[in-house]
Amino acid sequence: MGREYDVVILGGGTGGYVAAIRAAQLGLKTALVEKELLGGTCLHKGCIPSKALLKSAEVYDLTKNHAESFGVNTSDVVLDFGRVQARKEKIVSQLHQGVTSLMKKGKIDVFEGLGRMLGPSIFSPMPGTISVEMTNGDENEMLILKQLIVATGSRPKSLPGLTIDEVNVLSSDGALSMKTLPKSMLIVGGGVIGIEWASMLNDFGVDVTVVEYAERIIPTEDEDISKEMKKLLSKKGITFVTGAKVLPETFIQNDDSLTISADINGEMKEFTAEKMLVSIGRQANVEGIGIENTEIEVVNGFIKTKPTYQTKEHHIYAIGDVIGGLQLAHVASHEGIAAVEHIAGLKNEKIDYTKISRCIYSSPEASSVGLTESQAKEQGHSVKVGKFPFMAIGKALVNGNSDGFVKIIADKDTNDILGVHMIGSHVTDLISEAGLAMVLDATPWEVASTIHPHPSLSEVIGEAALAVDGIAIHM
Repeated sequence: MGREYDVVILGGGTGGYVAAIRAAQLGLKTALVEKELLGGTCLHKGCIPSKALLKSAEVYDLTKNHAESFGVNTSDVVLDFGRVQARKEKIVSQLHQGVTSLMKKGKIDVFEGLGRMLGPSIFSPMPGTISVEMTNGDENEMLILKQLIVATGSRPKSLPGLTIDEVNVLSSDGALSMKTLPKSMLIVGGGVIGIEWASMLNDFGVDVTVVEYAERIIPTEDEDISKEMKKLLSKKGITFVTGAKVLPETFIQNDDSLTISADINGEMKEFTAEKMLVSIGRQANVEGIGIENTEIEVVNGFIKTKPTYQTKEHHIYAIGDVIGGLQLAHVASHEGIAAVEHIAGLKNEKIDYTKISRCIYSSPEASSVGLTESQAKEQGHSVKVGKFPFMAIGKALVNGNSDGFVKIIADKDTNDILGVHMIGSHVTDLISEAGLAMVLDATPWEVASTIHPHPSLSEVIGEAALAVDGIAIHM
């Protein structure tokens, strides 16, 4: 007959397990199906492990190259990459145990296996059924459900014609598991993930070249941020080549290196490195989950949903990377909460995707919320812009890193803040103030009227807000 549930969630990543917790809080009998490990990509193959490596890289670079400027004499600084990886695994393991405990606390049934959507059960009036092929070898489980949330996430895209073997040609998944660092790395793709890996590997002492198809790196970010990021990372020794179309058919694997060519405005250029990282985006996991047994629509590789996150079949919802949009862990979590609350009949505010913060955890960091300057102008806004550099902020000088700036874009007519863009040390920790300002429809004056503590990095936000109207104090 199968087990009956109010809600079944297919996928135990950040979006899926948060949705499960919220469903349990609302008194819904809940099950979660995950084919690998609870926490999904973010915990095991993305956000957490990559940031753990980035922190180790930052500490190594600081100790080796900058400690003496603080009056700390260092000698014989050695990187133990095995311990770096062990620290990463310890953090991931601790957080995985935490998620597992949350499932037990919420009395959420977790099925470790590959879930596949079937049609309605002939044994129950409930509208949906999932068959779970258990990974432990047990017999398949049959879950009968009132509502289903698909949260199967995404995986790294591959470059057509180029085989990712996770030995010499890596995805971000494979790169996380490297036992030793290469002497050189060619990174194909200068988006968020590519830039984070470029920064990390450079800080670890790897010779890094980034090849990007677009005319600038991190092309979805504000142009000023893109330019500053390229300038600061180039200063650290990273080589950038933009407007380059990599040609997979030219790939050659040598004994201890690889070569590949790219077309740069009609001219061929060959690149050689010990290893290559392909970082050209992510694709949704829509295969093998039984979509063909439903009326769910897949458009451009992503599940199509309504603003309520319902698919064409009203009892089936979809959230997170599998529906496209902003492929961010915090977005998936809030989409999961919104879907569950809709199932429970609660009224909630629709997610305004223009007010969601985006972060790049490179060194320097970058973060943003709202429109870029060009987007604001394209949408017909008459804009005014304030920029303020970290070099004029005392705490930045104390910290030993005064690169970067904060840029605030506002509407000249309404004075509303349209976008905030930051680049510099710790800006991923500063962006939430800007996000709150946008949620509350704040003006630059209101942000500037908030008394920021001195000395603190947050002072840069108040100064940038004053700079919008040309009245910054310290510049």
